[in-house]
Amino acid sequence: MNFFEHQQRARQRTTLAVLLFSLAVLAVVTATNLVVLGFVAFLSVDPYLSPASYGNWIGAHPRAILWTSLITVGLVASASLYRMATLASGGSAVARSLGGTLIDAATRDPLRRQLINVVEETAIAAGVPVPQVYVLESEGGINAFAAGFSTSDAAIAVTRGTLEALTRDELQGVIAHEFSHILNGDMRLNMRLIGVSFGILVIALTGRMILRGLSHTRSSSDRGGQALLLGLAAGVTLVAVGYIGVLFTRLIKAAVSRHREFLADASAVQFT
Repeated sequence: MNFFEHQQRARQRTTLAVLLFSLAVLAVVTATNLVVLGFVAFLSVDPYLSPASYGNWIGAHPRAILWTSLITVGLVASASLYRMATLASGGSAVARSLGGTLIDAATRDPLRRQLINVVEETAIAAGVPVPQVYVLESEGGINAFAAGFSTSDAAIAVTRGTLEALTRDELQGVIAHEFSHILNGDMRLNMRLIGVSFGILVIALTGRMILRGLSHTRSSSDRGGQALLLGLAAGVTLVAVGYIGVLFTRLIKAAVSRHREFLADASAVQFT
């Protein structure tokens, strides 16, 4: 088995999936921008003019395009950065929030001592700092995870069932797999994808807020009535664009995660 070849293949497929993710985000932002621009143009010109008139208005007002684009991108970027900030609390914080108990490096419990030894030797093989190690005492199933934004704040957690059911060689394979996620920056990549997906979701939530606000609005004038209808159409379109964007970004994110799991398996062979 040429595990280096498998690693390279997984990295290439990840790059392609991330590119598709970026294109999907760009398409959603562009569609949102067009919806908002259409609404602004309607409020700025005679509503009885032809659609070509709106196109002429948009072409003659580059500042409207610029500001609309900046506001749209700023909304998505701000929501994404906020979400990423909430996830960047460090691996130890994540492990503790899930009920993990930190293992004392000087423990004499044979199962926990074995786990510490495996983590330390895998860290040497991977060339990364030794992360903090946690055990989920209440979990009897076999599972493990790595958390953290970088190698400096990473943590590895295993369930009690993992310690009790696996042999040393099996435990080594599990830990090597999790170390690959740390070394290859999978945690950081995953947090960024989650953050951007949340930014797209905010577009749909904004559309819902518009619809909720317009549901209590009444207008007796023709102009106001047309503006209300256009506002409803804009809100519905934003909701549709946002949720469709969320669906596609989550599908692509799942593909990225799948390829990173293949990469982690191939790297685990190298570390062991």
